Order: sequence, then structure tokens, then C-alpha cells
Amino acid sequence: MFLKNILALIQQYSTVIIHRHVRPDPDAIGSQVGLKELVKHSFPDKEVYAVGEEEASLSFLAKMDIISDEQYEGALVVVCDTANRERISDQRFTLGDKIIKIDHHPNVDEYGDIQWVDTKASSTSEMIYELYTSSENNRFTLTDDVARLLYAGIVGDTGRFLYPSTTEKTFKAAAELITHHFDRSVIYDNLYSMQHNLVKLKGYIYQQFYIDDTGMAYVKLTKELLRQYGIDPNETSQLVSTLGDVKGIVAWVVFVEEEKSIRVRLRSKGPSINELATKYNGGGHPMASGATVITWEEADQVIADLQMIVEAYEA
Repeated sequence: MFLKNILALIQQYSTVIIHRHVRPDPDAIGSQVGLKELVKHSFPDKEVYAVGEEEASLSFLAKMDIISDEQYEGALVVVCDTANRERISDQRFTLGDKIIKIDHHPNVDEYGDIQWVDTKASSTSEMIYELYTSSENNRFTLTDDVARLLYAGIVGDTGRFLYPSTTEKTFKAAAELITHHFDRSVIYDNLYSMQHNLVKLKGYIYQQFYIDDTGMAYVKLTKELLRQYGIDPNETSQLVSTLGDVKGIVAWVVFVEEEKSIRVRLRSKGPSINELATKYNGGGHPMASGATVITWEEADQVIADLQMIVEAYEA
């Protein structure tokens, strides 16, 4: 029912504007721009835009469109991969006529006229592929570029198909997508190849992380440390999973100090940590979430809360 209603609305509107979350990851960009290109090539007469702040590390995937407030008048707005309204990049999404939410995170904020939320999906990019396959009479055209974007989104959110969210359905979607012509090595090189200074910071993390008896671990990356290594805070996204390779760690948090706040990146191998992220102005999946604090004192409270979560899980 959700898919039929979404398809009907897309066909109904002459302008479609697609949003995603702030601080985008490959799935945010892949699902957002993948949907844009899917609609654009299937319905050439429609005006279709993807909006939000640029992310330099993902510019190889796509560039964002710049549009005026007036272009939202009478438009259909689709928000991809974003659990709550506060995290939507470009808050003009409310200016449209109707809103569709397409997401695979827990539905903590029930916004939109239509909400298609599938927490069993590996990624929102996988959901966009499902939207394509569900279209009757092949109304959608899956181009090579759409396949590239959706594949990149799936790869990013499954950790190269390693995370438990990867299912048979995920592999089937990926298998179909790679029948199209695009260079997978370009995707992997851009997502996972590291500059030498980032590799050195990875070594610092292995040397300096703290782990307690419960299996809770953390590492703090201060502004001064990042300057010392010549690394932008956004680049540290490649290092969040580093501690996942360490035996004995049950859940961990990486703190990344920015100019006016501290980014909190939470990961887990068992206990749910998304409610903890919500407590600190964030959200996400039960095993992978993000949040934001302002001071290191708040960061220490996050550590204490995570420790209690891990202790309760072990008990």
C-alpha cells in the first residue's frame, strides 16, 4: 500500500524535491540522489531536485541542487534516510504541498503525509531499489547512474555487506545493481582508501582507546589532536568502525571535537544504543547511532551512560 501510494504521488506532482539528513553518509546521498535520478529519467517532464549541504568526501557520488523557496510551492517533498525532523538537511522541507518519509531507522518521529519505514531494510538505498522493482509496467527506468548510487548507499550502510542488517534481499538487490555499467572500484576507493595521516590517526586510536571490564570502550579526538594530524572532523567517519575489530569490546563511542560541539559516534555489537543517542540530541540504529554534546563533561556522562547499558546487557 505504501509503495502504490508513493508511486501515485510521484506521478501526480510536476515538481519533486528530495531531502536527507545532515552530515550525510553514503546511504543518505545514494538514496536521495538515486531516487532523484530514477524519477528524473523515468519522467523527463518533471522537475526533480536533491537538496542539502554539500559533503566534500561524498562529492564523487553527486552534487546538490540549489533552489529557491518559490520552487517548493505545489511540490512533492520526499525525505530519505532521516528519522526525525530536526536532522533533515535544509529545513525548507515544510514548504512543499505533501511530504513522504522513506527511512529504515526506528520511527521515532512520525512526520509526513506518507511514512514508509522499514527497520528490517539494510539501507534506504535498498528501499529505493524496492520502490523501483514494485513499479507496475516498468514505469521507472533504472539507469547505470541510479544503480551506481544505490549500490554505493547499500555498501556504505552494510559496511561492505558485513553488518547483521545485510540480508538475502540485500544481496539480491546488489546482484541486480552490479549488472549495470559502473566502476565499483571507484566507489570502494573513495569510501575506504585512506590518506596517510588518517592511517596514522587510526594507529593513535588503537594505541589510546580505553576499555573497561564490561567491554565498553571509547576514544576522544580533540581539536588539537586533529590539527596535529591535519585531519578535518568529517574525515574521521572512516575511523568509527576501527574499534569493532578489537576482541572484548561490546560497545564503543568515538568523540570528535569540532569548533563548537563534540560529535558522538556510537557503535555496538549487542546492546541497543540508539535511545542513548536520542538522549544526547541524536538518533540512529540500535547498533549504530550518532549524537552531539557541547562539553567534555557531557561526553563523560555519555561514557557513564554507555557503561551502564553494557553492564545491564552483560548481566
